Amino acid sequence: MPTDKPNRKLRPLAVVALAVALVAAVALVFNAARNWSAVAAARKLKNPVAPTPEALATGKSIYTEHCQRCHGAKGDGRGEKASELSVAPGDFTDAQAMSRRTDGELFWQITRGRLPMPSFEDKLTDEQRWELVDYIRTFAGPPSAAVPAAPTSTLQARRTLP
Repeated sequence: MPTDKPNRKLRPLAVVALAVALVAAVALVFNAARNWSAVAAARKLKNPVAPTPEALATGKSIYTEHCQRCHGAKGDGRGEKASELSVAPGDFTDAQAMSRRTDGELFWQITRGRLPMPSFEDKLTDEQRWELVDYIRTFAGPPSAAVPAAPTSTLQARRTLP
C-alpha cells in the first residue's frame, strides 16, 4: 500500500516557493513603477556644471574611457563593440532626438544604466556625470529649422542666446 507522506512534505515547500515567487514579482512591479517616476523627476534636473573648456575636456576624457567603444568616437552609436550589443547604442549626433532630451534625462540614464549599458553611479561622481552630459551634447548640431524645438536644458538655452 503506497503512502502519500512524500507528497505531504513537498506541499509546504511548493507553497513557500509560490509565495517567494509572488513576493519577487510584486517587488519587480514596484521597482519598475518607481523607476518611471524617477525618469519624470529626472527631466526637471538642471545641469549645475557649465560647459566650460575644462568641463568639456574632462567629459571627453570620461567619454573616451567609458563610452566610446560602444557609442563611437563620433558619438553616432557605431563604436567597435556596438555590433556585439543586444540593443543599439544611442546616437548623440541626431540633433532632433537630442533636443527632446533634457540634461537631467541624460544624467539619469548615465547614472542608472539600462542593459546592456552599465550604471555609472558608483563609477563616476555626480560632477563627472554632468561633465559627460556637457560633452555628449557637443556631438549634435543645432536642431533642424524645419522642426523647431524648444530648448530642453539650460545648456541648450545658453547655446541659443546671441
